Amino acid sequence: MLDILVYEEKQRPVGEAGPCLEYLLQHKVLETLSTLGKAEYPPGMRQQVLLFFSRVLGQVQHPLLHYLNVHRPVQKLLQLSGDRLGSGTEKEEVQFAAVLCTKIKEDPTLLTYILEGKSILNGRRAQELQASPTKESEEHPSGTTAGSPTAEPSLPRRDSNLITSLVGLCKSKKSRVTLKARENLLLLVGLAQEAAAACLVQGSTLCQLLTEHLCDLHSAVPAGTDPADVLTLERSSWRSQGDGVSDEVFPGKESLVDLFSWLDYLDELVMGAHPVVADAIAEAVDEKFFQGILQPQLLQMSELDVLSATAVLTGTVRQIRAPPLLHRLVLFLLGPDRHPETPGDTPHPLRTQLIDRCDHLSDEISLASLRLFEELLQKPHEHVAHSLVLRNLETRGYLQRSPPVPDERGPPEPDADEDGLDLEEDPYFTDGFPDSGFVLAKKPPPGKRGQVSEVVSSFLCLVPEEAKTSSCMEEGSYDTYVHDALGMVQACRASAAPWGWPPAPRPLDACPPRNDFYEGHFLKVLFDRMTRILDQPYSLNLQVTSVLSRLAAFPHPHLHEYLLDPYLNLAPGCRSLFSVLVRVMGDLMQRLQRVPQFRAKLLLVRRQLMGLVPAEEMDHTMLFKGVVVLEEFCKELAAIALVKGPPEGPP
Repeated sequence: MLDILVYEEKQRPVGEAGPCLEYLLQHKVLETLSTLGKAEYPPGMRQQVLLFFSRVLGQVQHPLLHYLNVHRPVQKLLQLSGDRLGSGTEKEEVQFAAVLCTKIKEDPTLLTYILEGKSILNGRRAQELQASPTKESEEHPSGTTAGSPTAEPSLPRRDSNLITSLVGLCKSKKSRVTLKARENLLLLVGLAQEAAAACLVQGSTLCQLLTEHLCDLHSAVPAGTDPADVLTLERSSWRSQGDGVSDEVFPGKESLVDLFSWLDYLDELVMGAHPVVADAIAEAVDEKFFQGILQPQLLQMSELDVLSATAVLTGTVRQIRAPPLLHRLVLFLLGPDRHPETPGDTPHPLRTQLIDRCDHLSDEISLASLRLFEELLQKPHEHVAHSLVLRNLETRGYLQRSPPVPDERGPPEPDADEDGLDLEEDPYFTDGFPDSGFVLAKKPPPGKRGQVSEVVSSFLCLVPEEAKTSSCMEEGSYDTYVHDALGMVQACRASAAPWGWPPAPRPLDACPPRNDFYEGHFLKVLFDRMTRILDQPYSLNLQVTSVLSRLAAFPHPHLHEYLLDPYLNLAPGCRSLFSVLVRVMGDLMQRLQRVPQFRAKLLLVRRQLMGLVPAEEMDHTMLFKGVVVLEEFCKELAAIALVKGPPEGPP
């Protein structure tokens, strides 16, 4: 039959239907075949019918899907698929769906017939639709215009159709079937026509089906899955579904890979979809998955549940790249507020909770929360950096605005210019004495602030020589940090390029004066953590310094100034990263003097961390590990300052 139809079409002018095609349509041959396929009579008939329909629609060039006697049996066949996983006809079903998607791509108005055929039928009498092929103009109901997809916008169809069939086939255990179904669904959501996009959103349950499967996959992850194992997974790809991204096997890995692979697929769907479809999918994921599932789990009190939820959230942040989906995720986590923070203000409870957990009593929860924010800071979304830090630095309230007043403490001491200042006389300790005369910070030599070498030296010389150990090792070269910093700074600059950040700090004259500078909840927690670096676990210290390094790499001038300028004339009661480090160094030197043979022990701990000697228990191990992290962190900050260059603009 197919050969006859193809041969007949070749013998006739383009667009003209021959008698054989007319017979096929008028005598409802396709209707009969679809009925036999539905009944599976004789056995194996469904497979043959699907193949025949695929070949007829694929090889006959004459438009067929506009005719009632074609798209009605097509819909019948689609209703048989999608919910019968593991059936023997999945291969034929996905081939049939692929042919339909190809036809819809060529003529997007066909989407109305495939998805809303019953709605069209209910509005017209049968005799009005059963015209011959020669009256093709009458076979284009109002569905060929933008009016039909919106005829029943409030009644998305739950019946089986092309969308339900494709989403069902996306869940197949056969990788080739799954891959082909997902590729064809990508093709559908990428249709450029507004009417087709509206039809997908309003006339189908596309968004609901996609998010339901995401939620099902999340619930399938075993409750006992180790959060640490979740974080070991690299970014999943839906195209390599079923293949582990690492060789290590752990309980729950397959479920996690399935979850993140589907999330990756949704991300690509949103990335390539029509804006109307993309926003609808992102909204559904936000409502059903972010707020419906993740938020209640993140707000639980059980430490194990918090760890698991934070790990899954970190993996979710890692997967998402599509701007509409990323925007929803960022607002879900951080809230929309952009005005400066005030202490104790909690307009967005989830944000407050997540930041508080960076300084949690449980080191595991603190570590997981810091990893989450490090992952979030790598996303190309301006609101992340603004919400966490920049909104509190806009007015540069950390700077002393008025010129230093004449010294009221009497004439200077004779040895004021000599070396060997006491700890309390250090100009960088002004942040702790708002009511004292220590606000008179020592001004740097002329031009020193603009000299990168001086800034770099300030960080490199922060750790006293007796506490340095990297010079005794071949590893730990400063050049390595410069190379790594170059890559990180370039990545941050590329992400921030579209955000319109100023190249120079805002002039102080244009900044409204504020006497109550607050660095913000996030920086406060990080600075508080840094003050305890000598008394915290090694892994936690590494994570705190990693987050601060990420912030320092951002190209915003206020952030650069606040984190990387050692010569800031800080306002009373304010602290910067450098002033925090200076205080830690002062505490360090006092504590090291009370530890016998601290130099030899410090070298031994460093060798242990590098794996050169086996680990062994000794006193003050946490202190020594903190010293090693401090030294390396100062080198990292120096490298970032070197790569970023001098601060621009007026002081």
